[in-house]
Parts: sequence; C-alpha cells; structure tokens
Amino acid sequence: MQQHLVISLISDDKPGVVEKLSAAIADNRGNWEDSRMAHLAGKFAGILRVSVPSEASQGLKDALAALADEGFKLQIEEALAVAAGPQQTLRLKLVGNDRPGIVHEIARALAARRINMEQLETGYGSTPWSGEPLFTAECMISVAGDMDLEGLRDELDEIADELGVDIDCEEVPTAV
Repeated sequence: MQQHLVISLISDDKPGVVEKLSAAIADNRGNWEDSRMAHLAGKFAGILRVSVPSEASQGLKDALAALADEGFKLQIEEALAVAAGPQQTLRLKLVGNDRPGIVHEIARALAARRINMEQLETGYGSTPWSGEPLFTAECMISVAGDMDLEGLRDELDEIADELGVDIDCEEVPTAV
C-alpha cells in the first residue's frame, strides 16, 4: 500500500538542495509527485507531495530528518484523502498599486464566499511609467461546480473596486 506525504522545506539557497532531497526520496523507494519550489531572498523554499510504500515510509522520514544536519528545515505530514464534490478551477490575476493588506483582503473575501485558494504566486515591482510600487498576484481557486460564475465575476469586480486593483477571472479547462 502506498502512503502519501506532504513535505515543506526551507534551506539556504545553494547548489545541491534538490539533489539531496531527491536522493533521500529515491533511496527510500519514494516517488516525487507534485511540487512547488522557489528561491526567495537567499532561501530556497518548497512544498512537495511524495508517495512511498508503507513499509518504506519510516525510513524515508528518518532520511529526511537527517537532512537537518545539512541546514534543511523540514516538516513532514501524512496526506489525507479528501472527497470533494464537482469543482471548477478558475485563475485570478490581480494587478495594482502595492500597499499592505492586499493578500489578506483578497483571501478574506474568497474565504467569506467559501472559495478555496489552491495556489498563489505574488510579485512586487514598479510601474514603468512612474516607478511606483506595483503588486501582482495570480491564484488558482476552486469553486463549487454549480457556482454562478457571472455572479462571482460581479463580486470580484466589487472587490477590485474596493481595493483599487484590477482582477481578471478566467476558467481553467479541466484535464481529460
């Protein structure tokens, strides 16, 4: 029987981080399935999902724990199977002048509507014409399959007006 683990990590950004992590997984019969990783401010951070035969799970956990001696900070959790009804995936793109609280306000608005934010990428830069701080975000959200998308778009327009940002919403085709 397979067991699924979700592993979060942070370490100093240096060559060999992914190699050491992937070696610990492969050496213990694990299979690297999904991951999101990034370099941020001199650190390497990520989250990944790994499957491993149940009888090899403890060996993998021990091998991963040993990476702490090399500066890795890891958290390992057993993944839970989640049953969900029909879902639609939407991509939101947000652009606006940067100010504190934008992510919190968007997250609060989505949570109040029982919308799950599944992925979030943000960026910070400056506008080319004035040099003012510019905030960008792209997130994938999961909504109930029967949700009124036009109504949701109207609500997102209201949120955008409140925050003084632009929010675009598009459906993401489901994989066949």
